[in-house]
Amino acid sequence: MLTATAIQRRDVQTGTPLLHPASLAVHPGDRIALTGPSGAGKSVLLRALALLDPLDDGHVTWRGETVSAAGVPAFRCEVAYVRQRPALLPGSVEDNLQLPYRLHTRKTGPGFDRDAAIALLARADRDARFLDKSATDLSGGEAQIAALVRTLQTGPATLLLDEPTAALDPASARAIEAMLLHWFAQAPERRAWVWITHNPAQATRIASRYWRVEAGHLDTQAPVPRQPET
Repeated sequence: MLTATAIQRRDVQTGTPLLHPASLAVHPGDRIALTGPSGAGKSVLLRALALLDPLDDGHVTWRGETVSAAGVPAFRCEVAYVRQRPALLPGSVEDNLQLPYRLHTRKTGPGFDRDAAIALLARADRDARFLDKSATDLSGGEAQIAALVRTLQTGPATLLLDEPTAALDPASARAIEAMLLHWFAQAPERRAWVWITHNPAQATRIASRYWRVEAGHLDTQAPVPRQPET
Protein backbone atom coordinates (compact mmCIF):
# COMPACT_ATOMS: atom_id res chain seq x y z
CA MET A 1 0.00 0.00 0.00
CA LEU A 2 2.53 2.61 1.19
CA THR A 3 6.21 2.02 0.55
CA ALA A 4 9.42 4.00 0.70
CA THR A 5 12.70 3.14 -0.99
CA ALA A 6 16.00 4.48 0.39
CA ILE A 7 14.47 7.77 1.56
CA GLN A 8 16.95 10.17 3.13
CA ARG A 9 16.88 13.52 4.90
CA ARG A 10 19.82 15.82 5.66
CA ASP A 11 20.13 19.03 7.65
CA VAL A 12 19.71 21.91 5.20
CA GLN A 13 22.46 24.00 6.79
CA THR A 14 25.12 21.41 7.61
CA GLY A 15 24.33 18.43 5.41
CA THR A 16 24.36 16.20 8.48
CA PRO A 17 22.21 13.07 7.95
CA LEU A 18 18.94 13.24 9.85
CA LEU A 19 17.58 10.04 8.32
CA HIS A 20 19.87 7.45 6.79
CA PRO A 21 18.55 5.52 3.76
CA ALA A 22 15.32 3.92 4.92
CA SER A 23 13.17 1.42 3.04
CA LEU A 24 9.84 0.26 4.40
CA ALA A 25 6.40 -1.01 3.55
CA VAL A 26 3.05 -0.42 5.22
CA HIS A 27 0.46 -3.01 4.27
CA PRO A 28 -3.33 -3.00 4.74
CA GLY A 29 -4.05 -4.15 8.28
CA ASP A 30 -0.74 -2.96 9.71
CA ARG A 31 -0.73 -1.26 13.10
CA ILE A 32 2.87 -0.16 13.55
CA ALA A 33 4.38 1.43 16.65
CA LEU A 34 7.43 3.56 15.89
CA THR A 35 9.74 3.86 18.89
CA GLY A 36 13.19 5.21 19.69
CA PRO A 37 14.96 7.80 21.86
CA SER A 38 14.05 11.48 21.67
CA GLY A 39 15.88 13.12 18.80
CA ALA A 40 16.58 9.81 17.05
CA GLY A 41 14.68 10.78 13.90
CA LYS A 42 11.20 9.35 14.39
CA SER A 43 9.36 12.53 13.43
CA VAL A 44 11.86 13.14 10.60
CA LEU A 45 10.93 9.71 9.20
CA LEU A 46 7.20 10.22 9.59
CA ARG A 47 7.27 13.68 7.96
CA ALA A 48 9.38 12.33 5.12
CA LEU A 49 6.92 9.46 4.62
CA ALA A 50 4.06 11.99 4.56
CA LEU A 51 6.02 14.06 1.99
CA LEU A 52 5.77 17.09 4.25
CA ASP A 53 9.52 17.70 3.97
CA PRO A 54 11.54 17.32 0.75
CA LEU A 55 13.45 14.08 0.34
CA ASP A 56 17.18 14.29 -0.31
CA ASP A 57 17.10 10.88 -1.95
CA GLY A 58 14.77 7.96 -2.48
CA HIS A 59 11.07 7.91 -3.25
CA VAL A 60 7.65 7.12 -1.79
CA THR A 61 5.05 5.04 -3.58
CA TRP A 62 1.32 4.74 -2.95
CA ARG A 63 -0.55 1.73 -4.30
CA GLY A 64 2.39 0.90 -6.54
CA GLU A 65 2.85 4.35 -8.08
CA THR A 66 5.62 6.81 -7.22
CA VAL A 67 4.07 9.94 -5.71
CA SER A 68 4.99 12.91 -7.90
CA ALA A 69 4.79 16.55 -6.85
CA ALA A 70 1.53 16.88 -8.78
CA GLY A 71 0.14 13.83 -7.01
CA VAL A 72 0.83 15.00 -3.45
CA PRO A 73 -2.63 16.57 -2.82
CA ALA A 74 -4.40 13.35 -3.81
CA PHE A 75 -1.87 11.32 -1.80
CA ARG A 76 -2.65 13.36 1.31
CA CYS A 77 -6.34 12.57 0.94
CA GLU A 78 -5.43 8.91 1.50
CA VAL A 79 -2.39 9.20 3.79
CA ALA A 80 -3.06 11.56 6.70
CA TYR A 81 -0.40 12.98 9.02
CA VAL A 82 -1.57 13.83 12.55
CA ARG A 83 0.71 16.06 14.60
CA GLN A 84 1.26 15.97 18.35
CA ARG A 85 -0.06 19.50 18.89
CA PRO A 86 -3.15 19.97 16.73
CA ALA A 87 -3.72 23.15 14.75
CA LEU A 88 -7.29 24.40 15.15
CA LEU A 89 -8.65 27.68 13.86
CA PRO A 90 -10.86 30.12 15.80
CA GLY A 91 -14.51 29.14 15.72
CA SER A 92 -16.48 26.15 16.92
CA VAL A 93 -15.38 22.54 16.75
CA GLU A 94 -17.93 22.03 13.98
CA ASP A 95 -16.43 24.93 12.02
CA ASN A 96 -13.07 23.18 12.20
CA LEU A 97 -14.54 19.85 11.13
CA GLN A 98 -15.97 21.49 8.02
CA LEU A 99 -12.61 22.91 6.91
CA PRO A 100 -11.35 19.88 4.91
CA TYR A 101 -14.41 19.99 2.69
CA ARG A 102 -13.52 23.48 1.52
CA LEU A 103 -10.27 22.26 -0.03
CA HIS A 104 -10.10 21.92 -3.79
CA THR A 105 -9.29 18.20 -3.58
CA ARG A 106 -12.57 17.48 -1.77
CA LYS A 107 -15.01 19.85 -3.43
CA THR A 108 -16.35 17.14 -5.75
CA GLY A 109 -16.81 14.49 -3.04
CA PRO A 110 -19.27 14.07 -0.18
CA GLY A 111 -19.59 17.03 2.14
CA PHE A 112 -19.47 17.29 5.91
CA ASP A 113 -21.63 14.66 7.62
CA ARG A 114 -22.64 15.88 11.07
CA ASP A 115 -24.08 12.53 12.14
CA ALA A 116 -20.86 10.73 11.17
CA ALA A 117 -18.84 13.24 13.18
CA ILE A 118 -21.08 12.69 16.21
CA ALA A 119 -20.62 8.92 15.88
CA LEU A 120 -16.83 9.36 15.90
CA LEU A 121 -17.01 11.66 18.92
CA ALA A 122 -19.04 9.06 20.81
CA ARG A 123 -16.07 6.70 20.58
CA ALA A 124 -14.10 9.25 22.59
CA ASP A 125 -16.91 9.72 25.14
CA ARG A 126 -18.03 13.07 23.70
CA ASP A 127 -21.58 13.90 22.62
CA ALA A 128 -23.06 16.29 20.04
CA ARG A 129 -22.64 19.29 22.36
CA PHE A 130 -18.90 19.03 21.78
CA LEU A 131 -19.44 20.36 18.24
CA ASP A 132 -20.60 23.71 19.63
CA LYS A 133 -17.54 24.26 21.82
CA SER A 134 -15.12 27.03 20.92
CA ALA A 135 -11.89 25.58 19.56
CA THR A 136 -9.89 28.11 21.55
CA ASP A 137 -11.41 26.86 24.83
CA LEU A 138 -10.53 23.20 24.36
CA SER A 139 -8.10 21.37 26.60
CA GLY A 140 -5.15 19.60 24.99
CA GLY A 141 -7.01 16.31 24.97
CA GLU A 142 -10.18 17.84 23.55
CA ALA A 143 -8.22 19.61 20.82
CA GLN A 144 -6.60 16.33 19.80
CA ILE A 145 -9.99 14.61 19.70
CA ALA A 146 -11.32 17.38 17.45
CA ALA A 147 -8.28 17.15 15.18
CA LEU A 148 -8.56 13.38 14.89
CA VAL A 149 -12.27 13.50 14.08
CA ARG A 150 -11.46 16.13 11.43
CA THR A 151 -9.01 13.65 9.91
CA LEU A 152 -10.95 10.40 10.31
CA GLN A 153 -14.20 11.77 8.87
CA THR A 154 -12.48 12.27 5.48
CA GLY A 155 -11.81 8.54 5.10
CA PRO A 156 -8.02 8.17 4.90
CA ALA A 157 -6.57 4.70 4.36
CA THR A 158 -3.37 5.24 6.35
CA LEU A 159 -2.62 7.39 9.39
CA LEU A 160 0.81 8.72 10.29
CA LEU A 161 0.46 9.61 13.97
CA ASP A 162 3.21 11.76 15.50
CA GLU A 163 2.82 11.13 19.25
CA PRO A 164 -0.91 11.97 19.26
CA THR A 165 -1.29 11.34 22.99
CA ALA A 166 2.12 12.42 24.31
CA ALA A 167 0.95 15.63 25.99
CA LEU A 168 -2.35 14.27 27.29
CA ASP A 169 -3.60 12.98 30.62
CA PRO A 170 -4.17 9.19 30.82
CA ALA A 171 -7.95 9.43 30.44
CA SER A 172 -7.70 11.55 27.28
CA ALA A 173 -5.00 9.28 25.89
CA ARG A 174 -7.18 6.20 26.41
CA ALA A 175 -10.17 7.96 24.79
CA ILE A 176 -8.10 8.68 21.70
CA GLU A 177 -6.77 5.12 21.61
CA ALA A 178 -10.34 3.82 21.78
CA MET A 179 -11.49 6.07 18.94
CA LEU A 180 -8.59 5.08 16.70
CA LEU A 181 -8.86 1.37 17.46
CA HIS A 182 -12.56 1.50 16.60
CA TRP A 183 -11.79 3.33 13.34
CA PHE A 184 -9.27 0.65 12.41
CA ALA A 185 -11.60 -2.23 13.33
CA GLN A 186 -14.30 -0.94 10.96
CA ALA A 187 -12.17 -1.85 7.91
CA PRO A 188 -8.89 -3.53 8.90
CA GLU A 189 -8.43 -4.92 5.40
CA ARG A 190 -8.14 -1.37 4.03
CA ARG A 191 -6.59 0.64 6.88
CA ALA A 192 -3.20 0.99 8.57
CA TRP A 193 -1.20 3.31 10.76
CA VAL A 194 2.29 4.19 11.89
CA TRP A 195 2.11 5.60 15.44
CA ILE A 196 5.04 7.21 17.24
CA THR A 197 5.02 6.49 20.94
CA HIS A 198 7.48 6.58 23.85
CA ASN A 199 5.18 4.44 26.01
CA PRO A 200 5.87 0.67 25.85
CA ALA A 201 2.48 -0.18 27.36
CA GLN A 202 0.72 1.93 24.76
CA ALA A 203 2.81 0.38 21.99
CA THR A 204 1.58 -3.09 22.92
CA ARG A 205 -2.03 -1.87 23.02
CA ILE A 206 -2.03 -0.15 19.63
CA ALA A 207 0.43 -2.13 17.52
CA SER A 208 0.93 -5.49 15.88
CA ARG A 209 4.32 -4.55 14.39
CA TYR A 210 7.22 -2.53 15.78
CA TRP A 211 9.71 -0.22 14.12
CA ARG A 212 12.56 1.55 15.87
CA VAL A 213 14.76 4.50 14.94
CA GLU A 214 18.20 4.96 16.49
CA ALA A 215 20.45 7.85 15.40
CA GLY A 216 18.58 8.16 12.10
CA HIS A 217 18.69 4.43 11.28
CA LEU A 218 15.38 2.57 10.88
CA ASP A 219 14.85 -1.03 12.02
CA THR A 220 11.57 -2.43 10.67
CA GLN A 221 11.97 -5.72 12.57
CA ALA A 222 12.25 -4.28 16.08
CA PRO A 223 11.20 -6.31 19.13
CA VAL A 224 8.32 -5.37 21.41
CA PRO A 225 9.50 -2.32 23.43
CA ARG A 226 10.06 -2.97 27.13
CA GLN A 227 11.27 0.27 28.70
CA PRO A 228 10.02 3.87 28.42
CA GLU A 229 12.01 5.94 25.92
CA THR A 230 13.81 9.12 27.01
